[in-house]
Amino acid sequence: MGRVTARRRVLRIRDGVSSYRPDTLAAEEPMEIRVNGRPLTVTMRTPGDDFDLAAGFLVSEGVAHKEADVAGIRYCAGATSDGGNTYNVVDVVLGAGVEAPDASLERNFYTTSSCGLCGKASLDAVRTTAAWTVAEDRLNVGPEMLASLPNKLRAAQKVFDSTGGLHAAGLFSSDGELLCLREDVGRHNAVDKVVGHALREGLLPLRGSMLMVSGRASFELVQKAVMAGIPLLAAVSAPSSLAVDLAAESGLTLVGFLRGNSMNVYTGAERLEAQPVA
Repeated sequence: MGRVTARRRVLRIRDGVSSYRPDTLAAEEPMEIRVNGRPLTVTMRTPGDDFDLAAGFLVSEGVAHKEADVAGIRYCAGATSDGGNTYNVVDVVLGAGVEAPDASLERNFYTTSSCGLCGKASLDAVRTTAAWTVAEDRLNVGPEMLASLPNKLRAAQKVFDSTGGLHAAGLFSSDGELLCLREDVGRHNAVDKVVGHALREGLLPLRGSMLMVSGRASFELVQKAVMAGIPLLAAVSAPSSLAVDLAAESGLTLVGFLRGNSMNVYTGAERLEAQPVA
């Protein structure tokens, strides 16, 4: 798995018995995203699918909307003072006519893996204008299908099996087929990697699809789903109040506490097939 994981020696204590053993950890390293050679942000992420991460980040910020908006992505050679390449700096070249991010989107030094919005230069940049609406998406699913998504997501988490320390985001078709899965130490990074993959494959907007995340549903994850044209976001844990507000405002179906056969549908309940009221 290369730099996706790291090995460290730990003291393990079980039932009063101590022993030293190697342990596998999820890797976490900084990655700087540059646009047309200009530094934009630094995010803490798990190495891997870095180009998807950079592309997805630009979708979330309203910079890129289609495959042609990104002309190329490369690792920056000579990223260190001695000319070495750390593979921790990527430069995105925008397509012809695509405006570079406004200076107000620049982050203050770095973005943490737990909160993609921390350090925003201006809160006015948070509510980015989407290129399309999800409110009119005709997706219709049944509770039974939704209930199957967490197990499908967990079964595909290969790195989580060895580390137990990664979030996951999975893109599903309307009939429950897993289309793309990405893992990362940051929830928002995992989603950006999924969205970036879709952008680079020319799949945006992701109409009629569902996004399943392994943690809670924050405002930012709702925003990323809307920016990608995804009409339904499901999470195994709770949403925040602001996430529910944005989902309602945008016409997105937001499902939380999706565990077993139970779930809470916070917004967009009309997309779930009608069930008898108990």
